[in-house]
Amino acid sequence: MEFLKKLKNLLSKRDKQFLAGLFIFSIFISLIETIGISSIMPFIGVASDFSLIETNEYYKDVYTFFGFANHINFVITFGFCLIGFYIFRSGINLFYMYLLSKFSKGRYHLLAYRLFENYMGMSYKNFVQKNSSTLTKSIIQEANNLTLIIRAVMFMISEFFVIVFIYSMMLYVNYKITLLLTLILIINALFLVKSVSKKIKVAGAKREEIQRTFYEIINKSFGNFKLIKLKSDGKKILDEFNRASFGYARANIINETLYQFPRLFLEAIGFGLVTFIIVFLVWKYQNDVKSILPVISMFVLGLYRLMPSVNRIMNGYNEIMFYHKSLQIVHTDLMYDIEDLGDKKIDFKEKIQLKNIHFEYETNKPVLNNISIEIVKGDKIAFIGESGSGKSTLVDIIIGLYKPISGHVLIDGVELNDTNIKSWRGKIGYIPQSVYLFDGSVGENVVFDREYDEVKIIECLKKAKIYDFLNQKEGIHTKVGEGGIMLSGGQKQRIAIARALYGEPEILVL
Repeated sequence: MEFLKKLKNLLSKRDKQFLAGLFIFSIFISLIETIGISSIMPFIGVASDFSLIETNEYYKDVYTFFGFANHINFVITFGFCLIGFYIFRSGINLFYMYLLSKFSKGRYHLLAYRLFENYMGMSYKNFVQKNSSTLTKSIIQEANNLTLIIRAVMFMISEFFVIVFIYSMMLYVNYKITLLLTLILIINALFLVKSVSKKIKVAGAKREEIQRTFYEIINKSFGNFKLIKLKSDGKKILDEFNRASFGYARANIINETLYQFPRLFLEAIGFGLVTFIIVFLVWKYQNDVKSILPVISMFVLGLYRLMPSVNRIMNGYNEIMFYHKSLQIVHTDLMYDIEDLGDKKIDFKEKIQLKNIHFEYETNKPVLNNISIEIVKGDKIAFIGESGSGKSTLVDIIIGLYKPISGHVLIDGVELNDTNIKSWRGKIGYIPQSVYLFDGSVGENVVFDREYDEVKIIECLKKAKIYDFLNQKEGIHTKVGEGGIMLSGGQKQRIAIARALYGEPEILVL
C-alpha cells in the first residue's frame, strides 16, 4: 500500500485520468483476448463435424441468414472471419502497447524536470550538503528507472484482467480441471515470489548503492584530472572504478538471469499441465480424445495465452522489486522543501546593517555569534581572519544565500526576508573563490543564462583586463574547456569578474 501511495503522489491529475483511460482500455483488451481464445473451440468443433451446423441453433441461424450454399463455404467463411479477428486483435494490442509506452516513457521528462526544478529550488544551505553526483544520478538514472516501474504496474494490471477473463471461461468449460490448474499455479507463483523475487530485490538495492559510488568515482576523477596525472600512476582510482563497475555489472547479471527464470519455469509447468490434461481426459473417458478435441484445444490455447500473462505479471513484480529504490529516491527528493520567494522589490541607496547575527551549520556549534556590522554604499570592505573563522559564511548571509538562525539583515532599514530576497540577490555581482566555467565560449560563460549582448560582453571583458589576451585567440568565441581547463587560474578569475559585471550589480563581492 505504501508503494502505491508513493506512486500516486508522483502522478499529476492528468496522469491519473490517462491511467484511468488505460485501465478501461485494458479491460477491453482482456475481453478481446478471451474472445480470441474461446472462439477457436467452436471453429474446431464445426470444422471436425459439419452436422453441428444443423443441430446447433446459433450456427443454423447464421447459416440461414447469410444464405450459404453449402457447409464448406460456411466453415471457410468462419475461418477467414477468425483470421480477420486475430489481425484486429494484434492491431489493438499494438495500439495499447504504444499508449502504455507513451505514458511510461513520457513520465521521464516530467519526473526529470520536477527533480531538476526541486534541486534548483533548494536553499543554498541544503544544496551544499548534497552530493552533486548523487543528484545527477537521480535525474538521469532513477527517474528513468521509475518509468520502468510505472510500465510494470500497468502491464500487471492489464495481464491481471486477461487472466481473470480467460480463467472465468475455463471455469465455465470445466471447473474441476481449472481449479486443479489454479492450485498448481498458485503454489508455483508463491515459490517464485518467496525465492526469486526476494533475491532480485536484494540485487536491486545493491544496484542503487553501487551505482551511486559509480557516479561519485567518475565525478571526482574527472574533476581532479590534473592531480591524478601528476601521481606516479592512477592505479588506485582505476581499482575503485573496477570494483564499482564489476559490482554494478554483477547486480544486473543477477537481475537479468533471475528475470528469465519465471518464464522458463512457467513454460515447463505449462507444457506439463497440457500433457496432464490430455492424460487425465484419456483416463477419465478410457478412450481417445477425438470427441473432446474442441475442449482440449480450448484449454491448450487458454494455457498458451494464460502462461505468458502469468509470466508478465511475475516479470513486472520482479522489475518493481529490482528498481524499488528508485521510487523511494525520487519520492524523497521531490518532497524536499524548496524556497518560496516573493517578488517584492527592495532598494539599496544607503547602507547594509547586520544586527546580532547568529549562525550555525550544526546545532550548538555556532560559526557566527552576535555579529553586528554596518556597510555604507560605496565602501570597500575586506573580511580578514583565520581559515574557518566564518568569513565566507558572513558574506553568504549578506548576499542572501544563508538565513541567520537569529538576528536581522537590514537594507536601508528594511529587513531581508523571503518576500524581497530574490530582488536583493539580483543586485549582487559574485566572484567565487573557486570559479567554475562550463564547456563553452568565453562569451557564453560571461552571459550565463542571460540575454546575449556582444557589445556588453566585450565591455565587461575590457574592465576585467582580459580582452586583449582573448583577441590573440578567437576573442569572445574562445573555448574555455570544461571547468575552464584551457585557461589559467588568473584568467578564469577575470572571466568570473566579467560575468559579475555583466549583470550591472549594485554590490560586488569577491
